[in-house]
Amino acid sequence: MMYDLHTHTILSDGELLPIELVRRAAVLGYKTIAITDHADTSNLAYLVKAVSRCREPAECYGVNLLVGVEITHLPPSMIPAAAREAKRLGADIVVVHGESVMEPVAPGTNRTACNCDDVDVLAHPGLVTLDDARAAAEHGVALEITARTGHNRTNGHVVRVAQKAGCRLVVNSDAHNPSDLMSREVRWALTVGAGLTEEESRQILSLDVLEFLRK
Repeated sequence: MMYDLHTHTILSDGELLPIELVRRAAVLGYKTIAITDHADTSNLAYLVKAVSRCREPAECYGVNLLVGVEITHLPPSMIPAAAREAKRLGADIVVVHGESVMEPVAPGTNRTACNCDDVDVLAHPGLVTLDDARAAAEHGVALEITARTGHNRTNGHVVRVAQKAGCRLVVNSDAHNPSDLMSREVRWALTVGAGLTEEESRQILSLDVLEFLRK
């Protein structure tokens, strides 16, 4: 079943209302969508509460809505507490904005996120190291293959390192506007283009999200 664990709405820097994002995803065939707007200590509680209100309308469209946040540009030392607080407030999923080659993310963000039990996905982790990927495997943190322009420059590296470390990979859009949501065909091309075999692509694209989040 199609999933996307990293999307944005007008609650941060996206273009769509949460329920419009869900509706557009439903039309494309998605069954699970996580809304993970950018969060720091100023808006964490607001985001969890706001997205939670969309669970019922999402169900009407046949979509399992995961309430989430993307912890973004926080100093690495503050990430574990923020992730823990998000889960306490009711977030289903916590994404951390990784050390993309496109932005000045604080060094140490990847390492901290990969060693945090309350983090579920390290988004666009850039030139993630093998040691950090091994920590991600130990703590149940998935590394992201991203469709986001610029961030996706290092997808091939992420795949190779994840395979060596034995950590999980997920495929996400990092959607900010309607055209960012991927069709089934585009998702397939993204994974194969990142260096995965057809069988590996099938396994990653058919991830049982709820089982993954029960880590």
